Amino acid sequence: MTTIDNDTLVKWRREFHRYPETGWAEFVTTARLIEKLEAMGHTVLTGESIINPAFVRGRSPAIVEKAKRAAKERGIDDALLARIGDYTGCAVVFDTGRPGPTVAFRFDIDCVNVQETDRNEHAPNREGFGSTNPGYMHACGHDGHTAIGLGVARWLVENRDMPLKGVIKLIFQPAEEGVRGARPIAESGILDDVDYFACGHLGCDIPSGVVVAAPERYLSTLKMDMRFKGKAAHAGMEPHAGKNALLAACNATVQIMSLPTHGEGMTRVNVGVLKAGEGRNVIPSFAEMQVEVRGENEKINNYMTEEALRRAKGVAQSFDVELETEVMGEAVDFIPDDEMTAYVTDIAQTVPGVKEVQRTMNFNGSEDATLLIKRVQAHGGKAAYFVVGSDIPAGHHQAEFDIDEKQLFTGFSIFTGLLKRLSA
Repeated sequence: MTTIDNDTLVKWRREFHRYPETGWAEFVTTARLIEKLEAMGHTVLTGESIINPAFVRGRSPAIVEKAKRAAKERGIDDALLARIGDYTGCAVVFDTGRPGPTVAFRFDIDCVNVQETDRNEHAPNREGFGSTNPGYMHACGHDGHTAIGLGVARWLVENRDMPLKGVIKLIFQPAEEGVRGARPIAESGILDDVDYFACGHLGCDIPSGVVVAAPERYLSTLKMDMRFKGKAAHAGMEPHAGKNALLAACNATVQIMSLPTHGEGMTRVNVGVLKAGEGRNVIPSFAEMQVEVRGENEKINNYMTEEALRRAKGVAQSFDVELETEVMGEAVDFIPDDEMTAYVTDIAQTVPGVKEVQRTMNFNGSEDATLLIKRVQAHGGKAAYFVVGSDIPAGHHQAEFDIDEKQLFTGFSIFTGLLKRLSA
């Protein structure tokens, strides 16, 4: 029995789409989730109850404080903001009171730093739910994931007398973009008793009507910032007195971008941002690079990381500047469990509107849910990651991205189908 239909999921998805928030700044999103979940009767954890601050990466205190102020302006209660504290995201812990397994699902809640298109043909604009937060957009489907998670939460309450067994945990994760949020959740220990874990994604260049049960080739990755610190000097009067951080960073960029590929598997490397200098007549004393490396597995990724750092350190030494590095995000590869893959396959085949269930695909990207999966598997649990196809007018992280909202119910049906299989 359930009162959840696709119209309900669409309503929630559009509500979250209207006000997207970047990673570690999802205060309005987290507050609205807590309000809705507790209104359903759930016990909700937030803040440091689910986040280990020692493992937080890529969090800007200035952006966080700005987001807190914006949340107050949007009417979020001070007491609720205090309860959330410095770390966004929340989790439901639903104890059936009956012996059984612990099952956990992950739903990511953050957006992408993209300005949504202003074209009237774009469905969110045409239907009146386009982003109202300039410079930010749900351009990866996380608004849909959040709505699906809320649907599962309501389904739990409505079906508590099925009877369900064991404990069900729903993780609403911050900061997936940049692969920053999963590690501190994993290190909080909230998943250490989990027997079965699942998460999924909408889109991923898979058409509507298709479900992929167990994508492969998740790339391990490390995101890092490199900061070169030199010495400023007058570029005309005493250029010899300066230590040029810009030149060091430029040389490091060329060196890192020319890293050799690994003979045992796929690699990626990118220097996405380079900022430096104080003025045209000043020897630059500071430069910052935003770098990422990826590898087909953890071994290859570690090789790429070590080589990138070796080259940056060598350049810093040759230009006599200081080098500071900071890890901003990370993800790993993983091997799906056959048992969970079989469950997803069987369930997806029964969902109305699903025309085809594929065993696998090459994901060829990075996803920090892999760290949650590895944590569960390390403690003896089993895990799955599936993709629900969605026709999209533009690629992920693009200004005209949108999802096929009919697929919200497909995702909801797979998650609740897993609960019927694992917890009933």
